Amino acid sequence: MQTPAGRTGFIAVFLRELHIIFTTPVYLICMFLLPMFVMVFFTTLMDQGQPNKMPVGIVDLDNTVTTRQLTRKLDAFQNTDVVAYYNSVDEARLAMQRNEIYGFMYFPKGTTDKLLASRQPKISFYYSYTSLTAGALLYKDLKTIATLGSAGVGSATMQARGYTQKQIMAFLQPIAVDLHAVKNPWTNYNFYLTTMLVPGCLMLFIFLLTPYSLGTELKFNRARKLLLVAGGDKWTLLLGKLLPQTLIFLSVFYLYSLYVYGILGFPHSGGTFHILLLGLLAVTASQGFGAFMFGLMPSLRMSMSTCSLWAVLSFSLVGTAFPVFAMDPAIEGIAQMFPLRHYFRIYQTSVFNDFPLSYAWVNLVAMIAFSLLPMLVAGNIRKAMREYKYME
Repeated sequence: MQTPAGRTGFIAVFLRELHIIFTTPVYLICMFLLPMFVMVFFTTLMDQGQPNKMPVGIVDLDNTVTTRQLTRKLDAFQNTDVVAYYNSVDEARLAMQRNEIYGFMYFPKGTTDKLLASRQPKISFYYSYTSLTAGALLYKDLKTIATLGSAGVGSATMQARGYTQKQIMAFLQPIAVDLHAVKNPWTNYNFYLTTMLVPGCLMLFIFLLTPYSLGTELKFNRARKLLLVAGGDKWTLLLGKLLPQTLIFLSVFYLYSLYVYGILGFPHSGGTFHILLLGLLAVTASQGFGAFMFGLMPSLRMSMSTCSLWAVLSFSLVGTAFPVFAMDPAIEGIAQMFPLRHYFRIYQTSVFNDFPLSYAWVNLVAMIAFSLLPMLVAGNIRKAMREYKYME
């Protein structure tokens, strides 16, 4: 891997960078070890698709056949597991604050009597939204149980009066909802969270390594030698320096794609071409942004700090947990300045939903623009390599 003495030009810079990468532990960790860990960690963390058997409690002050039957129905749901009974709301609330349960249902005394007399008893359910996913799923189950209690008594009363099953269903559910979750009928959180989190982490590594690789040339007094090997040409310097990292990270991105789409079977109706193009854009856009930040601030510390801040904010502004169009208009505008946002839009449009790239042309242009940002600061990077001295 060593560059032959006296050799200059693009190939010399390329081989020099390969030698640095494969002899420096931080590159090996951030390019190979951490990406592999992130892939396995997130895909196995949510391998069941969504949380199952989340612990809930019951406060049953009525203690009748009806309330016990509703409790058994709640326990039979896939997402909930009745693990404890409490004597008061205060006890259950304290248990929820101690993270022993995610929520609880409260049946006040006289619930069954009021239910049979059609006096609309009030039952309560409490759930924690500290975890959005757990809170949303528990809310659905607890609300379903509350509805089933009323419907069960109504059905029994109408049967006693001689109504047919068809008449009972028409009364209890006048409008039947035929609900279909498009593209994700399993409601699998792994499908849409992992496809954002793993690429986001890979892009974070690229964001950090790009200014690191340029800044360490100054830190370890190798900058002028790099400039000499590049023959003083800014494009030879930049391309020869970044291309080895591009090829390695591109291989990692494609390995991730093979793993989640080929082995785990994640939905990807858009086909292979869109996946390969999106991986290329993700790597080059992240490198372009990292090199641009170093060109603006030829300081290892400042450029890496800015890139790390940008990468972390990307996870909040990507639009998976909360849609960007529902955010404040100023934040919605700022979100367009993050490559991960455009990556996810292209993924949603062309890979997940199989729409033509023309539907995401704005995001496509944005990713290309991020990739070309180093063109604006190439001269400044060459100047930094020639004149700047590293300062702690």
